[in-house]
Amino acid sequence: MSPSRVAMLSLHTSPLAQPGAGDGGGMNVYVRSLGEALARAGVPCDILTRADRPRQRAIVELEPGLQVVHLDAGPRSPVVKHELLGLLDELVAAARDHLQCGRACFEALHANYWISGAVGHRLKHELDLPLAATFHTLARVKADAGIADDPAERSAVEAELLRCADALVVATADEGAGLCAGTDADPGRIEVVPPGVDHTLFSPGDPRTARGHLGLPTDRPVLLFVGRIQPLKGVDVAVRALAAVRDPATELVVVGGPSGADGPAEVARLHRLAEELGVAARVRWVPPVRHERLADWYRAADVCLVPSRTESFGLVALEAAACGTPVVAADVGGLRTLVDHGRTGFLVEGRDPDDYAALVQRLLDDEAQAAAMGASAATRAGRYTWSIAAARLRRLYSDLTARALVRCS
Repeated sequence: MSPSRVAMLSLHTSPLAQPGAGDGGGMNVYVRSLGEALARAGVPCDILTRADRPRQRAIVELEPGLQVVHLDAGPRSPVVKHELLGLLDELVAAARDHLQCGRACFEALHANYWISGAVGHRLKHELDLPLAATFHTLARVKADAGIADDPAERSAVEAELLRCADALVVATADEGAGLCAGTDADPGRIEVVPPGVDHTLFSPGDPRTARGHLGLPTDRPVLLFVGRIQPLKGVDVAVRALAAVRDPATELVVVGGPSGADGPAEVARLHRLAEELGVAARVRWVPPVRHERLADWYRAADVCLVPSRTESFGLVALEAAACGTPVVAADVGGLRTLVDHGRTGFLVEGRDPDDYAALVQRLLDDEAQAAAMGASAATRAGRYTWSIAAARLRRLYSDLTARALVRCS
């Protein structure tokens, strides 16, 4: 193996999993897309994840220089992600077996999410490898947004990583500032690496053609929500906003499936809500679709709604923008960086569905403004590419090999 190889850890969800269902979401897209871009930039990458199905191949080669490594730890069946910490020793042992040649074969570990961080932290010290960590979200940020469903151990693991990871990779400068606020994280270890979008897949196209492909009506407004169905993503706000939009012909398309232990209950709650509001016949529930198929859904929509309670970046907003679709999004986290309020879309403070509906109505009433916003959104999205992200990470990994490892305090 080349000494420049990187081991990317994505242990609670596989980059091969379907985004938009279960634990699969933007992180799956992030990990796989980065791995592909790194391999094409000359940095071979092994993505380590847990084997969760019978007869799963130990190694799946996605393209030259990029492979997914399935680690045997626990049952070969899905495990609730919060219970994976009970498999920590097995995960570390299985990963260590694959990485045992250490610096002779690998130059860095890159952990994604706190569970991978717990494993990566152990491996860092056992194998003397530098560790980069991407949190994607923090327990305390979720708690501040009113979602407190994580085990107590998560905050402790995250605090440990903030002290000991050799690099803290964030999507925006605001996320980096948030990591340092009220913690002893070293700002000098923050590395801002915005995610990208595949512009060969996500680009502007004809809405009528897209609707024809999808069997959607061409004579009525269409709103779109894409993502996992869980309280954190705020699908209830989208349903309530639909009910508040003036045109009774407007439809809402929800592309995604239940996620997490409370996912099925949330789906049932949303169906009841739509019935109570009298809009059930105008909500179209679409199961998760392959990532490359999402482009038609974005192009078909008049407006993409992203009402998340918290969002470290917001790949859905970026992909919609790349397709030339205006976004009405929550004024939180990375969405503030992606959406230029009043120019490429709108940001909404608070969670009042009437505020979302008012901005949606503005776009539906003024086709010229909506078209101008969509064009500006596509232009702005052009700044974000996976090749740029990979180039920044390639430099970071190289820098880490030349530094002394951070020692835990």
